[in-house]
Amino acid sequence: MIVQPAREWDVISMETPNLGQIITGYVLPLAGAAALAAFIGYAFIGWNMFGVRVSGINWGIYQALTVFVGALVSVYLTSLIVDALAPSFQSEKNFNRSAQLVAYSFTPAWVGGLLAIIPSLAFVGSLFGLYSLYLLFIGLPKLKKTPADKITSYFIISLIVCVVVYMVVGWILGTILMRAFGLSYGHFSL
Repeated sequence: MIVQPAREWDVISMETPNLGQIITGYVLPLAGAAALAAFIGYAFIGWNMFGVRVSGINWGIYQALTVFVGALVSVYLTSLIVDALAPSFQSEKNFNRSAQLVAYSFTPAWVGGLLAIIPSLAFVGSLFGLYSLYLLFIGLPKLKKTPADKITSYFIISLIVCVVVYMVVGWILGTILMRAFGLSYGHFSL
């Protein structure tokens, strides 16, 4: 998907999409690997934020759960919204295809998430997610059968949806999990 995305989208478009297989066979392993990297990095290596050392088992669990649960919830919610928008852009309304599009587009973000094993590199890893935008753009016409004149507008709206969903899910998870684990960023807390 990362090296030859156009060819991969062609292969994926020929598959019969199955939400269960997408989640268990693709999202769970990739998001799980990124979550494991985050756990190791934040539990055992840590980093400094505003002069406060951020590390420990609770931080590792917090980061891992945020990555893992955030990935699952974001893929599902974004897929729902992208699919609901499809008719507005003369695209195929098919939730399983939307799930394929969203899940496979997130691949670079989860691969970049592996850099969280060294928390000071986590930001660099998050930049891999920018490539996810390109994957989403080139996947729209292949999986959602979006007409050429609607691709850009459907992409922009889908992009906004992805960002908003990711931020809202992250904020909610962060708030709940930080309180649950008794964590804060020094005097800065959620």
